[in-house]
Order: sequence, then C-alpha cells, then structure tokens
Amino acid sequence: MNIHIRTKDVNLNDQTKAHVEAAVEAFTKYQLDITTVNVSIVAEKKGVSIEFDIHIAHAQPVIINQSDDNLDAAIDLAIDRAAKALRRLHTKVVEKQAVSVKDLETLDA
Repeated sequence: MNIHIRTKDVNLNDQTKAHVEAAVEAFTKYQLDITTVNVSIVAEKKGVSIEFDIHIAHAQPVIINQSDDNLDAAIDLAIDRAAKALRRLHTKVVEKQAVSVKDLETLDA
C-alpha cells in the first residue's frame, strides 16, 4: 500500500505525520485490497481541510473530506469517517460472498 501525504500552507510535525500513517496502516484490518492512500492537508481561512482518497482494487475509491478549526481534531474525525466507510464496504463484500439460507436448503434436498 502506498501512502502519500501532501500539505499546503500547513507545517506537519513528525508526531502528526506518524499518527496519520499509523491510522492508514490500521485500515488493512478490513482486508480490502487498498492500493494507494492520498492524504491532502490544506490550510483554509477558518481552520484546516483534510481529504483521504483511498483507492481500492476492484471497487470505487473512497473519498473523505473533513474540515475543522483544529488540525488534530480534523485528522481524527477524518480517520473515524474513513474507518466507518471501509467497514461498511467490507461488510458488503463479505455478505455478497456469503451463502444464503435458501441456498443451504436446496443443497440439503
């Protein structure tokens, strides 16, 4: 998985960068084939805007935009929203592959 972090008009310290990278690495627990994650952090008039662009093989990309006054709060909210979206996608994939009860009944007959 490739991780690209870009900032514009924001100084990103090592601790914040490590926090973002650790959170993105944690997305692997959803067992989706994540190929690339682009993180854009941009300073705005009132605070900071963060965008997660998560590219998944054989699926549409997941794009999360989050704005907040505080950089750390915006990062945490964006991570939570991305995790929720990936969890929902994982559930869809698992349920699609699951065998229904009707299929089990026809196998028994």
